[in-house]
Amino acid sequence: MVSDRRVGYLEELEHELDTQGLVARVVRTRSGPAFLRVVNPEAASLAEDVTCAPAPETKEHYFWWSWGECMHRVDDVGGAALKLAHVLQPLRSGVGGGP
Repeated sequence: MVSDRRVGYLEELEHELDTQGLVARVVRTRSGPAFLRVVNPEAASLAEDVTCAPAPETKEHYFWWSWGECMHRVDDVGGAALKLAHVLQPLRSGVGGGP
């Protein structure tokens, strides 16, 4: 089943995000597609919902940002995890990146 394949990709990304220090969980809904809820435990307000679907007019699956932009291909979960870790990093204030 196609949705099981998508959930499998999301689960792979979930495991990879664990190595980046992010908390992730696959959420399955009754009416919509499954998605991956990703939260930075250091700043819980920094969160993102990632979906998985083919790109338009292709059969190739990609991870997608919550706003509908293509994020990364599914065959490189390490690269996708690095993008998420970067986006969910809190901004540092002060000169030189200090607090």
